[in-house]
Amino acid sequence: MLDLLSGWTRDCESVQRRSFLKLGALSGLGVSLPLALQQKAALAKSGKPQSDMSCILIWTHGGTSHHDTLDPKPTAPTNVRGEFSVIDTSVPGMQFTEVCPKLAENLNRFAVLRGWNPKNGSHGTADQWCMSGRQFNPALTYPCYGSVVSQYFGFRSALPPFVQLGDSIDRRFGGGTSGFLPLEHSPFEIPTDPNAANFVVRDITPPGGIAADRVSRRRSVLGAIESLQRKAEIQPDAFDAQDEHVKTAFNMITAPETKKAFEIDREDPRLRDRYGRNKFGQSCLMARRLIQSGVRFVTVADPGWDTHQNNFASLKNTRMPPIDQGLPELIIDLADHGLLDTTLVVWLTDFGRTPKINSASGRDHWASAGFAVMAGAGIPGGAVLGATDEQGERPIRDEYFTDDIAATIYAKIGLPLDLYGHTADGRALRLNEGKLIKQWM
Repeated sequence: MLDLLSGWTRDCESVQRRSFLKLGALSGLGVSLPLALQQKAALAKSGKPQSDMSCILIWTHGGTSHHDTLDPKPTAPTNVRGEFSVIDTSVPGMQFTEVCPKLAENLNRFAVLRGWNPKNGSHGTADQWCMSGRQFNPALTYPCYGSVVSQYFGFRSALPPFVQLGDSIDRRFGGGTSGFLPLEHSPFEIPTDPNAANFVVRDITPPGGIAADRVSRRRSVLGAIESLQRKAEIQPDAFDAQDEHVKTAFNMITAPETKKAFEIDREDPRLRDRYGRNKFGQSCLMARRLIQSGVRFVTVADPGWDTHQNNFASLKNTRMPPIDQGLPELIIDLADHGLLDTTLVVWLTDFGRTPKINSASGRDHWASAGFAVMAGAGIPGGAVLGATDEQGERPIRDEYFTDDIAATIYAKIGLPLDLYGHTADGRALRLNEGKLIKQWM
């Protein structure tokens, strides 16, 4: 929460100012907003190129079944085929399962990779690998895509360049974080539900009773206190630098575009209905608003996809309806706002699930086959790439790996494939070693 404090502390050397602007830890990592904003000035001096491209990553946490969604096997035995029937899509000859009617209707707007080989069947490592494009390394955490975008391109507006909606990411191995890049490039995490009537944004929305004019008054008080203390300080340059970052943090909190971006209730109720009045649907709408307001990379994290039990009831009743409604609407809405050509939409998940159904009417982890979805940024709508065998066990055509998905994401959002990042001790490490999915370029 935004903690507006006044007061003094004292140590053995001198009187010190107490933290006036205390923003409760970006993404739970203990990064203050002023620290996160220091990169803005540094990037302005670096001469790094800018990009008009943005990205929205949909992460269905747990492992979404490919058999029961976008890669059905209607002629397989019952213990592989499962309970769902198939339906035709808008692309002749292509079928999805019956729990994906809107996705099927709008397949002409996005592309599906049926030839994805995850080469991994473990949670935690999946979040790290799929969100960074680099194979899990227990000795080193590679940065996720959003963190690389933040580090390479920096701020485009008062809002952070990398925002995460929802907290359903397994962080045991650093998945979805800045990895070996500086902490300020981790996501600005918003765990609250945009569909809630009392939706507020931690670190940006002041607590109850703290109005905008009160923030301004306390800012003035801080200025007066620091002016007095500055005269006694022997490091005025350090004060000037810190003042600039605190000033930028205040600007973010008070900037009109910041407040406007999160006012989801200003949207047409009919549009909100089309997205779905649920956390996932409204998070997708919020993602569009954030991209429109200058955020470069948004992750939408959706939980509950580890369907070892009751796979079919879960997919039919709770998991797929929000995705099936919200994801196509996001693509349509981006196009309606003129943002689809400059926004890459990606749907990823941990891995696929087993061809054979277990005794609990579920499917377990499967490391050899799964799917990925992309739209926008020039991705050819209606392209279904690759195929798995008759039981969905492995790709038999146009096989691509997680590294290749990463290369394609980087290329689409304007990052060089030979990009290197630097660890704290100065080592240069290549961030991508995959090949492009050439059919989608």
